Amino acid sequence: MKPRLAVVAVGGNALIRDDQHTSIPDQYEAVIESVSHIVPLIEAGWNVVLTHGNGPQVGFILRRSELAALEVAPVPLDYAVGDTQGAIGYMFQKALTNELQRRGLIKPVITLVTQTRVSLSDPAFRNPAKPVGAFLDEDTARIRQRELGWTVMEDAGRGWRRTVASPQPQEILESGLIGQLVEQGCVVIACGGGGIPVVRDEHQQLQGVEAVIDKDLASALLATQLGADLLLIPTGVEQVAINFGKPDQQWLNQLSLEEAQALIEQGQFGAGSMLPKVEAILGFVEQSRQQGKAASGLITSPAAIGRALSRETGTWINA
Repeated sequence: MKPRLAVVAVGGNALIRDDQHTSIPDQYEAVIESVSHIVPLIEAGWNVVLTHGNGPQVGFILRRSELAALEVAPVPLDYAVGDTQGAIGYMFQKALTNELQRRGLIKPVITLVTQTRVSLSDPAFRNPAKPVGAFLDEDTARIRQRELGWTVMEDAGRGWRRTVASPQPQEILESGLIGQLVEQGCVVIACGGGGIPVVRDEHQQLQGVEAVIDKDLASALLATQLGADLLLIPTGVEQVAINFGKPDQQWLNQLSLEEAQALIEQGQFGAGSMLPKVEAILGFVEQSRQQGKAASGLITSPAAIGRALSRETGTWINA
């Protein structure tokens, strides 16, 4: 029987425990903990493709670039995403290799720099609304707006930040190679930060663009292109809830596509938290159904992954 394939999408914020633990060694300790919850999935016989976010880490690179502007050339945003794919991928690759070895599992682990094709006609390029980089005072933000052509916005009372486009992912360019590596028995780390955003010019040549791609949407697209059986999105809670934080809060064990869509329309999920996760899984499960495949999505906390796979917890979304 062919092993089932799971795409596991770990958030970039999962590597940053708090403001006092942002160093590389601190992030690696967080990666080790994340890996300890993912390896049991491999131990249970699943093939795994691991994706990850990179929001805080890209912010660190852009901040270093700003501080060193008088000494070295700035780092373009697409290159910053590529940098984080290598650095975060290295952390996961090392931690996974060590944990697999510790458990007596012989399985190669590889990190693949991944490009995600987007469209310049995407409306997001006309309304760059995704904050990136350091917080600034308004005067500094306005100066950079004039001198560097930035778009800027005030971000939740914490200061001003640069904003960039966050277009819809159209294609994971390396998905075929990722599938081949999985078939050869590899654990693959790919699509870091949603992938490096690229477009094709009039000569079909690839060009990087100043944008960031939602990690969950890109992971869903990758899972669809790979024909995965499961899209697993670890988060800060064991289950999805309706009426979250209210006296009548209710945890959800499972949802159909129709039920999940109805809850979205009711505004039950936070735009900056649970909503993109549920939407990503909906897209994946629906596409899989159209392809004649019975795939599922699962949202749960990292520590609960094992119990969630046994249906003891977690929120499952099925066709």
